Amino acid sequence: MKKEENFTLNARIESFRFAFRGLASLFKNEHNSRIHLLAAAAVIILGAILGITRFEWCVIVLVIGFVFTAELINTSLESLADIVHPDISDAIRQAKDYSAAAVLIAAIVSVVAGCLIFIPRILELMK
Repeated sequence: MKKEENFTLNARIESFRFAFRGLASLFKNEHNSRIHLLAAAAVIILGAILGITRFEWCVIVLVIGFVFTAELINTSLESLADIVHPDISDAIRQAKDYSAAAVLIAAIVSVVAGCLIFIPRILELMK
């Protein structure tokens, strides 16, 4: 069991360093995360162009965060599973499939939210 540490500013800064290192690793090593990043950038640009409301921005930010969080958890589980049980295993495959499905659900929810926000605005512009 790890000894409880006192709060220090240096320890908090170090924890942020670890987190940013994890994000950099995700974007460097995981192809799907780069697709998610490109989609997020496109949505942010489109939102700025179309002038979406503050509430709509909140929805966009939440679903983008939801997708990246699911991708990080999926990647973490897959990496850990590969270390713990490198051989083919039905249980490990099932766990990996579940975590991949979580990313898929997050992506689908984000697309639905984006459609609900952007399609009416785009249709209005086309009139």
